[in-house]
Amino acid sequence: MKNKIKFIEKELDRLIPNPEPALHFHDPFTLLVAVMLSAQCTDERVNKVTPILFKLANTPKKMAELPLSTLEKTIHSLGFFRMKSKNLKALSQMIVDNFHGQVPTNMHDLETLPGVGHKTASVVMTQAFHHPAFPVDTHIHRLAKRWGLSNGKNVVQTEEDLKKLFPEKDWGKVHLQMVLFGRKYCTARAHNPEQCPICSKI
Repeated sequence: MKNKIKFIEKELDRLIPNPEPALHFHDPFTLLVAVMLSAQCTDERVNKVTPILFKLANTPKKMAELPLSTLEKTIHSLGFFRMKSKNLKALSQMIVDNFHGQVPTNMHDLETLPGVGHKTASVVMTQAFHHPAFPVDTHIHRLAKRWGLSNGKNVVQTEEDLKKLFPEKDWGKVHLQMVLFGRKYCTARAHNPEQCPICSKI
C-alpha cells in the first residue's frame, strides 16, 4: 500500500502540481457561501452567481439583512435555491448572533450552521483556515474505491481511510488534486481504466 500511495502522489504531483480551488472566494465567509451553494450544482454555475450575490452582500450582516425574495431571485438558477436561500439567511444571522460576525474556525461550530454539513465544514477548514482536513466529495469517493484505498461504502469511511493513508500535511493538497483528477482523467461515466494515468498502473 505504501508503494501505491507514493505512486499516486507522484502522478498527482506530475499532472496537477499546483491545484487551486474551483470555487471563487475572497475570505472565509464567501468561501462558506460558495461551498454551501455548490451542493447538487456545478462549480461553474456557482461561480456565475456568486459575483452577483456578493455585490449585494459579502458579509454575514449584509447577507442576513437581504430579503429572502432577493436571495431566491439571485440564486434561482442553482438547484434547491429556495432551501439554500433560507439556509444562507439563517446561517448568516447565526454567525452575527453567536460568533460576533466571524465564521467559526472549528469543525464543531461550523457544523451547527444551517445548511453546513461535514464536507462543507471540512472545505472551509482546509481552504480558508489551512487546518488539516480531507473533504470527501463524489469524485474522491469514486477514486478511492477504484484505486483500492477504501471499500467505498460511504464518504465517512472513505475520509477515515484516506486520512490514515496520506500524510496530514498533504490532506488539503491531495483533496484538491483528487477532485481535479476525477473530473479530467477518471470520470464517473465513460471511464476507460486503460487510459487513466493511475487506474492503468495500479
